Amino acid sequence: MTQRNLTADEIQQYQQDGVVCVRNAVDAEWVGKLLAFGQYQLDHPGELCNDGNPGAEKGRMFTDRYLWRSNKLVYDYVKNAGCARLAAQAMQSRSARFYFDHLLIKKAQTDTPTPWHQDVPYWPFRGRQIASIWLALTPVTVTGSGMEFVRGSHNDQLMYLPEAFGASGKKKNSWTGTGAGVPCPDIEADRSQFDIIGFDLQPGDALLFSAWTLHGSPGNQSSTQDRFAFSTRWLGDDAIWDPRPGTDPSVNPEEVRTAPGAHPDDNAIFPEFYAA
Repeated sequence: MTQRNLTADEIQQYQQDGVVCVRNAVDAEWVGKLLAFGQYQLDHPGELCNDGNPGAEKGRMFTDRYLWRSNKLVYDYVKNAGCARLAAQAMQSRSARFYFDHLLIKKAQTDTPTPWHQDVPYWPFRGRQIASIWLALTPVTVTGSGMEFVRGSHNDQLMYLPEAFGASGKKKNSWTGTGAGVPCPDIEADRSQFDIIGFDLQPGDALLFSAWTLHGSPGNQSSTQDRFAFSTRWLGDDAIWDPRPGTDPSVNPEEVRTAPGAHPDDNAIFPEFYAA
């Protein structure tokens, strides 16, 4: 399969805006395989899934994650699709280590939004070189729950308090709310006060964005098009392991062979899939 490089303009846009739309980010063969896997996962969810309105054809928001640990297709995609190199190029990092994968599905006619947030307050890391690659597996429009971003917010030097969302009433994100930070601004109360950008995507297009960039998505207003996406999370050279209170405990700190404050060089848990 072919692998893509970022252009100089794409790297500049990521650095300036905190997000860049990467057209045809991965080989089309990966898209078909991951879409079929997503359909399967809806019926066979993993232990870390959140599933709002299970089994429904509408009004259903479904996520599952850390699937690379047990699924060969996901592992092969993460290792071989070229995402690690794209993340490193955008972050201007010599290396890219993998953190976790995230399957994200909103069925048609699902009103549930993804609230505005940063990623970094949820994750047990610090550093500027932390990024995600959100790959569209179906056509996506902003009204169909496409991602929106506050342009340049990755440079605000602020960390916002994480809030639980998408827990389907099961309190699976009850670990949130205990960390440090400032409240996230109420962006929807007056969107005109923020430089908001969104993107329409075709399958295989991706949004590559900083973990410091404020982002969210509306509900899926389409009456026919489900939204399937697959996100991978990446750690660059300056990332440090920081399992502080209020961050995602899905990685057991007792199993990480890296001291807090050090680069997460434990290849068993945070494998290095790209090195220049």
